Amino acid sequence: MTSQYHFLTRWRVAGTPEEIFAILSEPEEYPRWWPSVYLMVREVAPGDRNGLGRRIRLLTKGWLPYQLDWEASTTAAQPPNRLVVEASGDFEGRGIWSILPDGAGSGVGSGLGSDVTFDWKLKARKPLLRYLTPLLRSAFEANHRWAMGQGLRSLNLELARYRAKTVEEMNAVPAPAGPRELWTRAAATGAVLAAGLVAGLLTTAESPAKP
Repeated sequence: MTSQYHFLTRWRVAGTPEEIFAILSEPEEYPRWWPSVYLMVREVAPGDRNGLGRRIRLLTKGWLPYQLDWEASTTAAQPPNRLVVEASGDFEGRGIWSILPDGAGSGVGSGLGSDVTFDWKLKARKPLLRYLTPLLRSAFEANHRWAMGQGLRSLNLELARYRAKTVEEMNAVPAPAGPRELWTRAAATGAVLAAGLVAGLLTTAESPAKP
């Protein structure tokens, strides 16, 4: 079993593609509005006036007690519908954000909602992930799904702040969950790891023996 992963995340967001693209295309702001996952983001190279070639250094985490140190380079940007990044470091691969209006008319304030898709194909390079993937793939996948679930909740809060017309309205928006709050859930982390280990062992046991 290889250390390759493919994640396809779909969000239904109450906001316009323009609003969502404006937020997602500024990764240096991620630690502020998505602090449960993004611990540090620093620009390494600015890229051109459209952002192409921009390189960002990131330190991220999920539910499980490990961190990922990596870089993202913007390779394509078509506002407000598409953003592509290439990743290197503790993992390497490509992520594509696609943002399209759904026309459902249920967005807050704008009267329009959007369908957001993140297509993330990567290969683990961090030794912890590379060596334990055969046993803990299910746990690592659950860790990613949890992180993206946090992203949807945090994005909705950021959109509410984005639209606030007064300081009072902005201050009334709840703060997103931060990493300190999440570390208190160590028991649940152990349960996720245990479940992933059991699933990995079962998968290994059920795999047909090679001749």
